[in-house]
Amino acid sequence: MGDTLVRVQDRFPEHVIEAATSHGDDTVVLHRAGLVPVLTFLRDDLGFTLPLDVTAVDLIGMAPGKPESRTAPLHPMFHTQSLPLLGVVEGHRFEVVYHLRRMADGALVRLKVLVPADDCVVPTSTGVFKGLAWFEREVFDMFGVRFQGHPDLRRILNYPEFVGHPLRKDYPRRGHQPLLDMPGIQGDPIPAAPAPVVETAPVAVLPKDDAHPEYSTINMGPSHPAMHGTVRIKLKLDGEVVKDADIEIGFLHRGFEKMCEAGTWNQVVPYTDRLNYVSPLINNVGYVGTVEKLLGIEVPIRCQYIRVFCSEIARVADHLTAVGAQALEIGAYTPFLWAMQAREELYFLMEFITGARVTTCYTRVGGLRYDLPEGWQDRYVAAEKVVEARMVDMEALLTRNRIFIDRMADVGVMGPIDAVAYGFTGPCLRASGVDYDVRKNLPYLVYDRLDFDVPIGTKGDNLDRYLVRMEEIRQSLRMCRQILTDIPDGPVNVDDWRVVLPPKDAVYNTIEGMIAHFELIMKGTPVPKGDAYFAVEGGNGEVGFYVVSDGSGFPYRVHCRPPCFAIMQGLKDMIVGGMLADVIPTFDGINMIGGEIDR
Repeated sequence: MGDTLVRVQDRFPEHVIEAATSHGDDTVVLHRAGLVPVLTFLRDDLGFTLPLDVTAVDLIGMAPGKPESRTAPLHPMFHTQSLPLLGVVEGHRFEVVYHLRRMADGALVRLKVLVPADDCVVPTSTGVFKGLAWFEREVFDMFGVRFQGHPDLRRILNYPEFVGHPLRKDYPRRGHQPLLDMPGIQGDPIPAAPAPVVETAPVAVLPKDDAHPEYSTINMGPSHPAMHGTVRIKLKLDGEVVKDADIEIGFLHRGFEKMCEAGTWNQVVPYTDRLNYVSPLINNVGYVGTVEKLLGIEVPIRCQYIRVFCSEIARVADHLTAVGAQALEIGAYTPFLWAMQAREELYFLMEFITGARVTTCYTRVGGLRYDLPEGWQDRYVAAEKVVEARMVDMEALLTRNRIFIDRMADVGVMGPIDAVAYGFTGPCLRASGVDYDVRKNLPYLVYDRLDFDVPIGTKGDNLDRYLVRMEEIRQSLRMCRQILTDIPDGPVNVDDWRVVLPPKDAVYNTIEGMIAHFELIMKGTPVPKGDAYFAVEGGNGEVGFYVVSDGSGFPYRVHCRPPCFAIMQGLKDMIVGGMLADVIPTFDGINMIGGEIDR
């Protein structure tokens, strides 16, 4: 048992039900009354200052020692110890799951709070970590768990009149509903609520300020081009000065986590493409890495190099999109075209490698779809030349441009303390002066073999976010050049047909190959019972996947920790007090991706 678990258990013996390390993650199961004291202790005494995530698991149908009927027997190849799901206690339907990070050494701790079906109430954690406010709203919306004391507990992804809670196991995947507040819309019948419907708070309305009748309230989005069609901001203005704001998401909800429960572990990979659709390869790598953590397998070294190479190409494309769009929003159209020209070269390269520009679906549990094609080095070198040339052009027009600097400097400021408290990661956190990068602080794959620097800002304003991304593009290209010379030969998949599909000649010509192919397609790879969290450094920050297995070839629960979901919480603080015209470049500086935030 790790030091963190020992200290928590010794300090709070009356609150801790169980403490254990499962699949490499320190996990503590708590009574509800112990949540806030334990969170405070972890933050103040043990240095877990970065709030990553809150989610929940519906345990219905997963009784201790009684896996679902679809569960296949575990094969001896899976040497990872098969532990029962922590916290599955009779009489409790839900686990509310918290993940915290200690940035100094990258340590992770998971807390689980048991929630009975007839009393779905948990104390809010927002008094300890304000960055968990939106995550608690999501759990409330999708599972119906109430957070007592939450300052703004209302639905966040579904509209207020939505019936039921979609991520409960007994809510149908095809449970379509018409908009109840829009009479005359024809649709499927509203399904019966899978559980008593939790009363929701009314839709937020910016309070009327009788002392300032000159204040005006306007809507920005969701049909405003700067809001990307997926975000609505209600603004209270004093002339052109923003006095208050309420930010609404939920216009693009896709049911990612619900649909992941319907297929095998590998069939989830295409869904991950649709999260951050600007850099989908990183999502692919993060998800399969989580499943491989549960399986206890390590992919071949060549596969690791290729995954890093593809991730860094995707990061460059992501950053080019962000800086180009940010320049466009303040009137610099030419740099946007240069950024898109450079990104196109990378998309051509991605298509050459994976067969698709955006929906790449390139990784597989245990490896990759296939090896790099012949001539990939030359294609990369040609693409890199275009990217570097356009980078020079963009910097010449923007970085020392007085108009650009005046519009960006000291605008949208987010200090380091607040950035950490909100759960910022990625370029937005590093622009605030916090040196935290998943690739450096907890290296995965072969990042510890590569030489690269992590750029850090000073003010945490829009200009710093621009400069950090520009430098990260150079560092990504630097890593790709190293991979060109260092990548070894060898296989790209683990050598076991119980995890990866056998080659076609074996399928067509041997009974063993045919059976292995059939078993994997129809039943999936049986993953040991348990749960795991694994994170990668995405274009916007820490992309984490939390997966739960009941021992079968199908995921019991898949949850994504999207970085810009946490960052969007801080947007209000970044725009209040500023000018209306500054809302748009600040919003672009966050680089909100609709599919990621509204998964």
